[in-house]
Amino acid sequence: MASVKLTNVKKVYDNNVVAVHDFNLDIADKEFIVFVGPSGCGKSTTLRMIAGLEEISDGTVEIDGEVVNDLQPKDRNIAMVFQNYALYPHLTVFENMAFPLRLKRPKMSEDEIFERVTNAAEILGITEYLTRKPKALSGGQRQRVAIGRAMVRDSKVFLMDEPLSNLDAKLRNQMRAEIILLRQKIDTTYIYVTHDQTEAMTLGDRIVIMKDGFIQQVDTPQGVFDMPANLFVAGFIGAPQMNFFDADLLKEGDKYFAVTEHGKFEVTGEKGKLLSAKGIEDRKITLGVRPEHMTLAEEKSDDSIECTLEVNEMMGSELHLHLVTETGKKIIVRVPTIQLTEEERAEMTYGQKLFVTFEGKAMHFFDPETTDNILL
Repeated sequence: MASVKLTNVKKVYDNNVVAVHDFNLDIADKEFIVFVGPSGCGKSTTLRMIAGLEEISDGTVEIDGEVVNDLQPKDRNIAMVFQNYALYPHLTVFENMAFPLRLKRPKMSEDEIFERVTNAAEILGITEYLTRKPKALSGGQRQRVAIGRAMVRDSKVFLMDEPLSNLDAKLRNQMRAEIILLRQKIDTTYIYVTHDQTEAMTLGDRIVIMKDGFIQQVDTPQGVFDMPANLFVAGFIGAPQMNFFDADLLKEGDKYFAVTEHGKFEVTGEKGKLLSAKGIEDRKITLGVRPEHMTLAEEKSDDSIECTLEVNEMMGSELHLHLVTETGKKIIVRVPTIQLTEEERAEMTYGQKLFVTFEGKAMHFFDPETTDNILL
């Protein structure tokens, strides 16, 4: 098992394009870290630098306390699972999984190779496919083989580059659960790359959110959700994304209020205490409220917003209501269907007038200029 440390790591391509800027991260032994962000943010490039598949332009990568910048991938004691499986089509599943073991020096005995491959196949539930070739397998089965090939190496660090992105939604959910179970059986250090926030939130001990080659925030999934570091993180984590409003934050006595063009909303709970503890005075803010923290109100009031329904997305357990406020602002509200009668659900059609509100403890506050969370 091993820790991984990246210090001031930078990647610059020949055309002076900087793909990764000054990347600093300490990954603990046996930690599951997820790099997440939109396409082109530098997450896969960072993973490939750890693996040795990309040259490091500046900075250092350490695995288990040893600087590995100049080591070949085969000498870094890592195992990698690729997005496209990278299986040899002419080899059986057994031989695909045994391939890295046959390259080991000193040479490994056939008995030990057989034991490692069959043990990994049993853990992954692919024992019955060992004599088949990849073309006879489904996408999920091929991915298990790719994971098994990495497992047999008994490496210090597991690197996984978008391993589920080629699977359909149902299979992706199933494989995500299997990776969680796999971790219980193989307790090692994992570094996982994805553009899918659901994978990041469900798999990671901590998640590293990236944008344009820069780290935006490193925290637990719950920490990122509850206290996003900036507007980008707030909009990226959560589906549908957070609603944002231009607002003034006002302090009246020992209370704070967020005043928008739609009304005046009192800040309550821990958010109000944090504002007071930081001594924050009246100022302009960008107010953020997640769709699941907005609720329907029965009538217009000082702390509700009048809206017109444009689109009603029926998601089964909930409705995603796309609304337009009186001033033309578009927002999304998530409403659990169990809270509505059949008649109320039937009335949710284009043009219906609705009122929405939200609790003060659910607000997020960002600086309009820096985009940073003012509570951090």
